[in-house]
Amino acid sequence: VQLVESGGGSVQSGGSLRLSCAASLVSYSSRCMGWFRQAPGKEREGVAGIDRDGTTSYPDSVKGRFTITRDNAKNTLLLQMDSLKPEDTAMYYCAATRRGPEDCRGPSLRSGSYNYWGQGTQVTVFS
Repeated sequence: VQLVESGGGSVQSGGSLRLSCAASLVSYSSRCMGWFRQAPGKEREGVAGIDRDGTTSYPDSVKGRFTITRDNAKNTLLLQMDSLKPEDTAMYYCAATRRGPEDCRGPSLRSGSYNYWGQGTQVTVFS
């Protein structure tokens, strides 16, 4: 199992970035996927989740600015981030559940729902 994030970088406030996660997973389309972030000294926070049917969820802090999508043909997960703010600065991680039907019951934002994690990609937003 391997999840590899890319697309991070430094951007001015108000700008956009698109993160990508390449997933080496059997039965990728059967799994729930998510994006999380962690800033120094803070807890890991779910910023987007998507289930096998494409249903998505977001916390209020990013709703309307972030969009999660999945390409099951390419085993890829994307996170489009628009109108970025300095408080979005963090390491961003891709996560996946196991592939059983009981493991993906909805687009969770809880880190405990996920079993596999990438190494992260840094996003820095400067004002």
